[in-house]
Amino acid sequence: MKQITGLLLLIFFLKTGVTFAQTDRVPQVKTVNGIVQGVTEASGIRSFKGIPFARPPVGDLRWKEPVPPKNWTGVRHADHFGPQAMQRTIYSDMIFRSDGKSEDCLYLNVWTPAKSAKEKLPVMVYFYGGGFNAGDGSEYRYDGESMAKKGIVTLTVNYRLGVFGFLAYPDLTRKSLHHSSGNYGLMDQHAALVWVQKNIAAFGGDPKRVTIAGESAGSMSVCAQMASPLSKRLFAGAIAESGSVLGNLSPVPLAEAEQNGVKFAEKINVTSLADLRKIPADKLLELSASSHFPNTVDGYFLPETPQAIFATGRQMNIPLLAGWNSAEVGYDNLLGKEAPTLDAYQNALKKVYGDRTAEVLKLYPAAADADVPQAATDLASDRFIAYATWKFIDLHSKTNGFPVYRYLFSRKRPPMVNGQDNPNSLGAAHASEIEYALGNLPYNKVYAWTPDDYKVSKTMETYFANFIKTGNPNGEGLATWYGLQSSIPKVMVIDVNSQSQPEKNFKRYVLLDSFFNK
Repeated sequence: MKQITGLLLLIFFLKTGVTFAQTDRVPQVKTVNGIVQGVTEASGIRSFKGIPFARPPVGDLRWKEPVPPKNWTGVRHADHFGPQAMQRTIYSDMIFRSDGKSEDCLYLNVWTPAKSAKEKLPVMVYFYGGGFNAGDGSEYRYDGESMAKKGIVTLTVNYRLGVFGFLAYPDLTRKSLHHSSGNYGLMDQHAALVWVQKNIAAFGGDPKRVTIAGESAGSMSVCAQMASPLSKRLFAGAIAESGSVLGNLSPVPLAEAEQNGVKFAEKINVTSLADLRKIPADKLLELSASSHFPNTVDGYFLPETPQAIFATGRQMNIPLLAGWNSAEVGYDNLLGKEAPTLDAYQNALKKVYGDRTAEVLKLYPAAADADVPQAATDLASDRFIAYATWKFIDLHSKTNGFPVYRYLFSRKRPPMVNGQDNPNSLGAAHASEIEYALGNLPYNKVYAWTPDDYKVSKTMETYFANFIKTGNPNGEGLATWYGLQSSIPKVMVIDVNSQSQPEKNFKRYVLLDSFFNK
């Protein structure tokens, strides 16, 4: 009798695709490609790790747009992360839980609070940062359990990096059905979003309530997905933390990217695409260590420059929450090894800005040596990534019909557990907001977190969760966050006592815009 009952339940599950548990600890979900079996965390959240959303991009599929995964029979165990994309060890703060490193890397991870497919919960898809050369969906700081506990089905997505993800090459363009090459990493993200539309309902998510999010290269990815006509209608909201593909971070033309690929091939003494594809992944990674492979206006994923798309309102018409940190990089990013003196600062400005130095000095003023650290940090941070993020926010707020919410994250990390601190840090450093925003401070054992840090994290995560659920970050117990298109355009400064404040540095970004928006 028990066997018959079990068989009937299995048949019901296979037909309906509802979340089904053999036991309380072993949840199963039927995707369009087959059944995946995850685990139930101690919190009750169900996690499914290492789900393929595309075929392995190896052999002839290296440097091709992703292909849908093959179906499987039986139950696929989704209890551990898949491999990370091919990458070198670049950033010391990246701590992975991945199943090694492989060119076969196109896997995603799902954390869901849902117990059935009927719940239709909001969804967040998070793209990792790392300069398009590093990163992985298994990093502790991106863990989805905390956000899932707020009622959101949360995903992290792997995508190809470096030479594997962004090589453009004339033969690739000629052999492409779309006459394009490059941007394979961005197309991986797009393929994951297509997977979400087909499968997320089975995990209790609502495919009509998907918000994409990311930091740094992940934020640039959010901007690119919004610009691409391929991703229209695949998501309904966006969160961008420090980065865009506008201004000084704009993609390069296809012809330039192709020539970059030709020079790389010549440098490693390879003369054909076939021979490039024969190079083992580890060797190719080693050979490409000193080369750069930029995002490309490839004519397909990006049919024209993102700036042209956003300026004319042809990006996705969706609400946006975006911002950056108060000290993205230190003054040494501008001054190098020079001490932060007035002479060093003025000399650095002359080297970069020439006869326009006085204009820059007026908006990033320093009258004495003591003023230089802050002024140089402000300029270095703006040049690095704040200006490009401002450009994203500014254009989208002018050319779309939904609210745009801007933040400035100002909480400086506390001293490290070992007592050390970064003496050059005058505020919140690049990427430092991630653990706060996603509720993952406990995973970072480097810093001696205080109750104030947990307060900031609760505030920021709640703002994010509210936005994912409703398209509006505001909610009970939170300081009012005004949209930029409202009658009171302000910036939400996120710190121990978060509050909306008037924009103070508009002229700085307009000045920097004059160097790029020509």
